[in-house]
Amino acid sequence: MMLLLRRLVPLLFLIALGWFLWRKVAPSLRDLNSLVEPEPRVTVTHNTVLEKIEGMGKLELVRYRFKDVVEYRKSTYRFLPDAKVALIVAGEAIGCVDLRKVGALDVVFEGDSVVRVALPAPELCTWRIDHSQSRVYDTENALLQDAALVDEGYKYAEQNVRRAALQSGILAQTQQNAEQILRPMLETLTGRRVVLTQQIAPPQRGRLQ
Repeated sequence: MMLLLRRLVPLLFLIALGWFLWRKVAPSLRDLNSLVEPEPRVTVTHNTVLEKIEGMGKLELVRYRFKDVVEYRKSTYRFLPDAKVALIVAGEAIGCVDLRKVGALDVVFEGDSVVRVALPAPELCTWRIDHSQSRVYDTENALLQDAALVDEGYKYAEQNVRRAALQSGILAQTQQNAEQILRPMLETLTGRRVVLTQQIAPPQRGRLQ
C-alpha cells in the first residue's frame, strides 16, 4: 500500500502542476487566438496618375481575327542547334476611319437634295496578339532563355498580324463598310442623298538636292 502511494504522489503532483499552469496560460492563448484573422488580410495601395486625355474620333468599321502557328528560330551559338519556340497565336486587327480629319471643306451641299462628303483614307487602327487565346506549344534549345525567346516570338507574330491584315484587304473592307454604315446615317441626319468620296491627298514636295 505504501509503495502504491509513493508512486501515485508524483503523478498527482504533475497533474496538479499541469492544471495550475493551464489556468495561468489559457487567458493568454485566448487573447492570441483573437489576434489571428480567420483569413489572410491583403492590403493594396494604388497611386494612379492621369497622364493624358485624348479625343477619340476614329470610327472602327471592321475587325479581322487570325489564328496562326508560329515557329520562331534564333541562331545564337555557332556550334549549337538553333533555339526554337512554337507558338499558337490568336490575333486581331481593326480597320477604321478617322473622322477628325473631316473638315468644313470636305462637306459640300449641292442644291437642296445632295450633299457630298469626302472621307479620309481608311486606316489600320490597331493590331495585337490576344494573349488570353494564345499559348506556347513548345521550346527547344533555349538554354534558360525561354522567356526572352517567347517574347521575341510574340513580337514577330504581332507584326505578322499587321501584314496579314493588309494582305487580306482590310483597308478595302473598311472603305466598303464606311459606305454601308455612314451613308444611311448621314442621309437620316441631313434628309439629303449623300455621296461619299475620298479625300485627295496633298502632293508631296520633292526633296531639294
